[in-house]
Formats: sequence, structure tokens, C-alpha cells
Amino acid sequence: MKNVKMTLGILVITLVTLTVTSCNNGKKDHYGENYHSEMTNHGDHGDNSGMVNESKDDNMMIKGEKNQEHSKVMASYLELKNALVADDNEKAQNAGKTLMKDLQSFDTSKYSAEQQKELKDILMDATENAEHISKSPIKHQREHFKVLSKDMIDMVAITGTSTTLYQQFCPMYDEGSSWLSANKEVKNPYYGSKMLKCGRVEKEIN
Repeated sequence: MKNVKMTLGILVITLVTLTVTSCNNGKKDHYGENYHSEMTNHGDHGDNSGMVNESKDDNMMIKGEKNQEHSKVMASYLELKNALVADDNEKAQNAGKTLMKDLQSFDTSKYSAEQQKELKDILMDATENAEHISKSPIKHQREHFKVLSKDMIDMVAITGTSTTLYQQFCPMYDEGSSWLSANKEVKNPYYGSKMLKCGRVEKEIN
């Protein structure tokens, strides 16, 4: 009897031990799967973050393209401004022609529908003024340059700028007139050598 009881006791202990071991192995496998799954998810996040970075790079490229497009127009505008500062009618006419072509070829497709509508209005008006400047004596060039400068300021508000620009203001010409410059130092395109330093910096645009 004692032997039977001992044998049964050993069997029970063995069964309990096997059950406990089996449960522990089950738990290890379960957590192991979860841990592996979490690592995989982190890996997925890593991939998504790569996609986000690529998206950012694409946005930067698009922005770069926009700035390049705008920079071409702005370079022609600044050349025109400098010609008027120097009282050079012929150079201003040539700059007006170049600016007119750059404005006509400006691609608005990279902008939102609302921005495209605004830009098209600005470009149409600016092109008309650039055309007048390309054919006019210097007095009329300066009259059209005032309206053109307003168009350029409105345009920069939409496109932004890849370089620092300075919005400057002359209180004397036609009850007050603004223009854009790449230099902080004021050189007046409305009066040229007559009142070269007349004006002030209104705003720095970055």
C-alpha cells in the first residue's frame, strides 16, 4: 500500500511539474511572438519614416523648383530696377523685354488652385507693364515700374523667395511708391541720380 501511495505521489508530482513547465514554455513563446511583432512594427515605422523623409525631400525639391522659377523673374526685375537707378533708358528697355518673356513662361502649375488664380492675374498685369517698359522713354518706364513693383511684391507673398529681399519705399514719388531690392542700401529707381538716397527699408523678406 505504501509503495502504491508513493508511486501515485511521484506520478502526481511528475504531472504537476510537466504541466508547470508546459505553461512556462507557452508564456515564453507568447511573449516572444509579441516582442517579435513589436520589433517588426518598429521596423515598419522605420520604413514609414523613410517614406516621410522622401516626401519631405520631394517637397523641398518642389519648393526649390518654385524658387528657381521665381528667381529667374526676380533677377530680370532687379536688372530693370538697377537700370532705372542708373538712369539708363536703353538698358531698362532690354531688361523689360527679358522680364516680359520670363513672366510669360512662368509655370503656375506647382501652386494651389487659389494661388494659380492670383498668380495668373499678377503675371498678366506684370507682363503688360514690362512690355510698356520695353518700349517707353524713362519717365514712362518709371510710371509702369511702380505698378510692376506692386505686382512683384504680391508675387513674392505667394511664391516666397530663395534669397533675402528688401521692400523699400520712396515717399516722394507719386504720393509714395515701393520697390524690391536685393541690397539693404537704398538706391532710388524712381529718381535715379536726382535723389538716389531718397527712401527707406519697409520690410525684409526672407
